[in-house]
Amino acid sequence: MAAVLALLSVASPRALATEAPVGQMSWALHFSLAPTLFEPAETAGLITPFMIIYALHDALVKPMPEKAMAPGLAESWSRSPDGLVYEFVLRKGARFHNGEPVTADDVKFSFERYRGISAQVLKERVAAVETPDPGRVRFRLKQPWPDFMAFYGTPATGAAWIVPRKYVEKVGEDGFKKAPVGAGPYKFASFTPGIELVLDAFDGYWRKTPSVKRLVFKAVPDATTRLAMLKRGEVDIAYAVNGELGEEVRRTPGLSLRPTPFVATHWLLFADQWDPS
Repeated sequence: MAAVLALLSVASPRALATEAPVGQMSWALHFSLAPTLFEPAETAGLITPFMIIYALHDALVKPMPEKAMAPGLAESWSRSPDGLVYEFVLRKGARFHNGEPVTADDVKFSFERYRGISAQVLKERVAAVETPDPGRVRFRLKQPWPDFMAFYGTPATGAAWIVPRKYVEKVGEDGFKKAPVGAGPYKFASFTPGIELVLDAFDGYWRKTPSVKRLVFKAVPDATTRLAMLKRGEVDIAYAVNGELGEEVRRTPGLSLRPTPFVATHWLLFADQWDPS
């Protein structure tokens, strides 16, 4: 069962503008920054803060504000009548930050490379990933699995987020974590482990060039410090400002308190519901 929960964040008026100006936007985050946060192959499912992956990378299919499963690097996809084959048609002209085109080979490589929390669940049901041509990729299942897209095309996994095969093989796994290359609206600029991640706008993004030139994510564990940074204008958005601090925000002119929805998975466990005979 999926549910929408609220994580409170606060933002200055500039961050909430309909058209953000060219310049810099900064976040004060409540969690530490590590290379796994911009590595799709190692996502921890729904608990991953996907804001960074959405900026740096792109997926064949992903949730967007206007649609729960929106086309990304795939223009379209289809399922065979028997439910065994899912075919994706890749978006023409989509490129990685290093200029290389996004191909079916990259899609297959990214799936095989995926080693996140749901890797076993996903891979044990896929018989083969076929690349009939550079613009098409087919996932052939061992048996019909209605939940394939729910696992592949949502934050339940990071398997649909595509990385460039040639680049990863050239620099290696450690090299990719030090200087990741994606196909998202922002490209990697610099990273200070545990402290700060900086991304710059990618002018070759297929959807459109972002209106904000630079994004800066800062790890600030203390909520009081996050709020103080916001008040001083050091950041535009501060996450996880709750309780008394949230009430302080409501009383502060020029600041706005907004819920940030995210998806989580919950379930009911019926213990001892079995027939001993």
